[in-house]
Amino acid sequence: MTPTALAITCLLAVTLCYSALCAGSPFGRCRKCNGLGFALKHDRRGKPKRGKRCRRCRGHGRRIRTGRWIYNRAAQLTRDGTR
Repeated sequence: MTPTALAITCLLAVTLCYSALCAGSPFGRCRKCNGLGFALKHDRRGKPKRGKRCRRCRGHGRRIRTGRWIYNRAAQLTRDGTR
């Protein structure tokens, strides 16, 4: 197998796996709050306590994956174009 064919096969496999992940689990953890929905603060003793609500995910702790976002935009464009 040539290196080009191997690279194309690997890229196709990664793309198919990512699309299956986006279809099965369209939401991932928020990168800013790590899925908690709020920032962690520490008191004077070093004990963690709940901070402010995360602005990026609005306190949900979830974000939409990039692949799912692209799929949603393409589906919306298709729906708008065929009406």
